[in-house]
Amino acid sequence: MIHWLQTTTGGLLTLAAVSIAVLLVLIIKVKVEPFIALIVVGLLTALAAGLPVGTLVGTAQKTSDSLLEKGFGSILGHITAIIGLGTLLGSILEKSGGAKVLTAALLRSFGEKRAPLAMGLSGLIFGIPVFFDIGIFVLAPLVYAAAKQGGRSIVLYAMPLLAGLSITHAFIPPHPGPVAAAGLLHVDLGWLILMGTICGIPAWFIGGILYSTWIGKRVNVPLAEEFAKLAGDAEEESENPPSLGLVGGIIAIPLVLILAGTFGSILLPKNSSAAGVAAFLGTPAIALTIATLLASWLLGRRRGMTGAQLGELSAAALRPVAMILLVVGAGSFFGAVLSATGIGQAVAGSLGDAGLPVILAAYVISCGMRIAQGSATVAIVTTSGIVAPTVMQLHYSQAQLALVVVAISAGSIIASHVNDGGFWIVSRYFGLTVPNTLKTWTALETVLSVSGFAVAALAMLVV
Repeated sequence: MIHWLQTTTGGLLTLAAVSIAVLLVLIIKVKVEPFIALIVVGLLTALAAGLPVGTLVGTAQKTSDSLLEKGFGSILGHITAIIGLGTLLGSILEKSGGAKVLTAALLRSFGEKRAPLAMGLSGLIFGIPVFFDIGIFVLAPLVYAAAKQGGRSIVLYAMPLLAGLSITHAFIPPHPGPVAAAGLLHVDLGWLILMGTICGIPAWFIGGILYSTWIGKRVNVPLAEEFAKLAGDAEEESENPPSLGLVGGIIAIPLVLILAGTFGSILLPKNSSAAGVAAFLGTPAIALTIATLLASWLLGRRRGMTGAQLGELSAAALRPVAMILLVVGAGSFFGAVLSATGIGQAVAGSLGDAGLPVILAAYVISCGMRIAQGSATVAIVTTSGIVAPTVMQLHYSQAQLALVVVAISAGSIIASHVNDGGFWIVSRYFGLTVPNTLKTWTALETVLSVSGFAVAALAMLVV
């Protein structure tokens, strides 16, 4: 039995299925922290597959070559600075009032009739530098104000905003999910920004505009009285708001630099000074450092924020990042185990025999992980680890690898329900009952997921 489990394709596939089942039981039923569950299951899987202990954890004299350390170190060395700097940039933009300036300008430009579109664009733009939940906390009062002024269901204004925040959080770096997947599948972030945008914008329009308009007319949720005061506060002008151009420029700087670095290496003469400058400035950590320093000065110190206040803001913003990094590192270790034990190759062979396209398999696996345990980040990291050995054998181009990441990210947002913290945040902040949240938010996430994957699958046929 042990020999069959460790050496045959059927045995390895069985081991993979059991490993994922145990992982889900630990997270869902036993309530073990995902990063601990990933480490435990990774270790057990490696031992069950017959991986030598020395290979797994090293020796007393030398542990740096162990699969455990390599699994963690290979991904964290790539993404830690990117996620940390992106988080700092978003916190400074949020504290400065940049979200309010951006949304107010869009509402003025589009008018009352097109306020849902303005809210959707606000989520799409401001969602680039801030986490999904932070975006809701900051922008929810502006949704209340728009609903109060328009006199219609809050669903009509909240869903477009949520669609924008969800798409950027799942598809666009420097958010943790896509950055982690890019590290695991060795995708340049410039290509991921490009493909994430190409696939994300149509999905946002279908879900955030077409579906949200349709469902907003059918699910009538009046603005609750408890939100009226917050709506009034949101309508008040702040004393010293930053300019719209400054806010938009700081959001755009890292994206433009990363894209320039990626495509400068293709378009500019090799070994030229211009190519070297583009490569340096376009390195994600460098680009985000530049944007964060500019935001700290232009939106912080120049507007009266002290160094101590910036330090406190940074410390508060970075606290939640620790758990994200632990999950990503543990997921990378789990993926390394799947590769080292031959499970990844067995999965690749079975997919090839079944004739199932890798991009579809990646999407389906990610959907299953998301629905089962609720966390988009865990779904992305685990799925990336499972499919990485298969993808690496296919010698995909950077554009194709980026589309596989988009497919995984699309699967990670499908069918948000009661096991997802985001479900309860949406319900609480917009006064929705559980049935109404399922009708609106859960359905919206599914529309975004399917639409984003459909565009990625079509693009895969072209690139």
